[in-house]
Amino acid sequence: MKKVKMGFISLCLLMAVLSFFSCTKEKSNLNSLEKIKEKAVFVLGLDDSFPPLGFRDDNNNIVGYDIDLASEVAKRLGVKLECQPIDWAAKEQELNTGKIDCIWNGFTMTAEREEALSFTKPYLDNAQVVIVRSDSGYKTLADLAGKTIGLQAGSSAAEAVDSVPSFKKSLKNIVEFKDNLTAFMDLEIKGVDAVVMDMVVGNYSIQTTGKPFVVLEEVLASEKYGIGFRKGDVELRDAVQDALLAMANDGTIAEISNKWFGRDISVVGK
Repeated sequence: MKKVKMGFISLCLLMAVLSFFSCTKEKSNLNSLEKIKEKAVFVLGLDDSFPPLGFRDDNNNIVGYDIDLASEVAKRLGVKLECQPIDWAAKEQELNTGKIDCIWNGFTMTAEREEALSFTKPYLDNAQVVIVRSDSGYKTLADLAGKTIGLQAGSSAAEAVDSVPSFKKSLKNIVEFKDNLTAFMDLEIKGVDAVVMDMVVGNYSIQTTGKPFVVLEEVLASEKYGIGFRKGDVELRDAVQDALLAMANDGTIAEISNKWFGRDISVVGK
């Protein structure tokens, strides 16, 4: 009798284990979109000091153009948006380890990044520009020969400088900062002679802060912003892309763009 009971118990335990592994396997086979909908949370990785795309307001809330876009996308997907600040220099690692579901914060599309990640179509045009103090007397890239420039570590600004070898070779030094706001502060106190950063961010910062900075007319590199996902997360990427296109068609993106830039600068569906 004891042997029968023990056999029955063993059989029950075996069935429970098999059921557990079956469920685990089923969940692991869920595509990226299904996983997002199952947990009902869409985690966006960002540099939270990148105005006007993603930054903290006076109440320490994360706000911005990209945040408004993502909030509406999440709403249309039926999930909650969670904004997760990350170390921008380690953004791809944060994504690939599953800590975030996407990189969405003025993320420049480059050939190298497109090889490693799945990108949406571009949603904004941008350029890497050089910003100097208005009293510096610098008018061209050539004027910065023998000078020190600053840029954000892990940003596409470094690639933009590399793309103009004659300019890079002419410089005395290149200083890397954790974020653009710190670079701006160093420019103001004359720690560096110029800062290379995204045109969208630079123009917005100058406009809103009133700091005595100007943008040089010469552009280092033209570029586009996209939303980056893990290489295999095509279902989630496509769902986000479809939501953005619908938002462009019904005027939602134009409304958000006007809120932050005073005009519609989006390239979604154009």
